Amino acid sequence: MSHDPLPIEQLRTAIADRLERSRRRTLALTSCDDRELMAQHSPLMSPLVWDLAHVGSQEEIWLVRDVGHRVPLRCDLDELYDAFQHPRAERPALPLLGPDEARKYIAEVRDKALDVLEKSPLEGSALIDQGFAFAMIVQHEQQHAETMLATHQLRKGEPVLFPEPLPAGVVGTRRGLPSEVLVPGGEYAMGTSIEPWALDNERPSHTVDVRPFWIDTVPVTNADFTRFLDAGGYDDPRWWSAEGWAYRQKAGLEAPLFWTREGDDWFRRRFGAVEPVPQDEPVQHVCWHEADAYARWAGRRLPTEAEWEKAARFDPATGRSRRYPWGDDDPTPVRANLGGGALRPAPAGSYPEGASALGVRQLIGDVWEWTSSDFQPYPGFRAFPYREYSEVFFGTDYKVLRGGSWAADQVACRGTFRNWDYPIRRQIFAGFRTARDATTAEVA
Repeated sequence: MSHDPLPIEQLRTAIADRLERSRRRTLALTSCDDRELMAQHSPLMSPLVWDLAHVGSQEEIWLVRDVGHRVPLRCDLDELYDAFQHPRAERPALPLLGPDEARKYIAEVRDKALDVLEKSPLEGSALIDQGFAFAMIVQHEQQHAETMLATHQLRKGEPVLFPEPLPAGVVGTRRGLPSEVLVPGGEYAMGTSIEPWALDNERPSHTVDVRPFWIDTVPVTNADFTRFLDAGGYDDPRWWSAEGWAYRQKAGLEAPLFWTREGDDWFRRRFGAVEPVPQDEPVQHVCWHEADAYARWAGRRLPTEAEWEKAARFDPATGRSRRYPWGDDDPTPVRANLGGGALRPAPAGSYPEGASALGVRQLIGDVWEWTSSDFQPYPGFRAFPYREYSEVFFGTDYKVLRGGSWAADQVACRGTFRNWDYPIRRQIFAGFRTARDATTAEVA
């Protein structure tokens, strides 16, 4: 979605297309048998059937009631599917809608939401200008699709999801690429005030000054991380923060989640299939503490959120901040690994057409990237349209992730998009890249 306003009818069509795409994905991820949908595959995650009805409940509240001012369908579901009311571990005990009833409910909600879309002027208030409320619901459903993929990864049993091939010509190698890229110091515009579908925590645009630094050209790979493992990185407290070392001991961390060792070789379980760990892929399923420990071991550090965004968006030729690393145009299959079809990251060095102006690759898609920054509001932040989307999470409990994973959809992933999670989270599709300060001699 461009930040340039679309004609209203063209905008209406674009929103309807995105609503349909998100729903196809939701239904595909919940097409397994009822036992799989009702089961809780991990206390970290909801039963898939909860996510299924939850996306419909949010759509009813925001589009049918708030935007459309229509008669509610199921007020009795509001509290049941309120994520703040019921922790994930407790949701299986709730009187949830069964799979058939949930599908019927979300279909009824969608019919009414599309009628609201057809009649909405899509202008006149902050909630509907440029279709914001509809875009918020699309992004919400796509975020839950990524969450459901994490649930599928945690489930035991035979595979029920199967990968699609990456487009021809996008798979590359980091051979011949520099190991790191120099990002010049100075000011740049971080965040956005003009992206119509940006969420409140991405706003407003504000000037940030960063010192020159080096950042990895590609994310840290499985091969890189294996060297940390082989060097005893998990057993050496020198590389861990005090909090990280305490958690590493408490949780018994020995390798990325889903990795197992057989002799001298590492294997991973991926959506029910066991396979050798592909050495050229970006490492994923590591928590912030593991990423931080690796960076210390490598003599480097995690980039700050401001550094990450400058590496991704800053164009030294014009001095402006782009929407995406490659420019202002929306993602395409040759620019980034998004949408969930591949079921894995692409090899490091892939997607040359998605490189930033500075030459940094795979900043969008493949893996969410941990930064060193806590999740905090930008100067001038204003909660919209509700405090619970961002404001209640601000503080030191959460670390910021940037860039989006292979499981993220393009509508919920952009150069300014901010994700956040606890530093102990491993089930998410997160990896990282490292950075270091530039010396005076290197900058001269």
